[in-house]
Amino acid sequence: MTWQVEVSATDCIASGMCAALAPEHFVLEGEHAEPVASEIEPDEIVLDAADSCPVQAILVRDGDREVGPRP
Repeated sequence: MTWQVEVSATDCIASGMCAALAPEHFVLEGEHAEPVASEIEPDEIVLDAADSCPVQAILVRDGDREVGPRP
């Protein structure tokens, strides 16, 4: 099982929360953050980063099911 990780370039404000929380999964590139890899092994820290994003620009999916950010 793998998760798909996306960061919306139009929504991201480059706060750096994701890169600070999970530097192995997110980097700041120019005006927005990007995932280091679009597919990852499940990792709670990625969900924490998605939850911490002030504009909820991070989407984590397990197949067709959205797992992050958590409600």
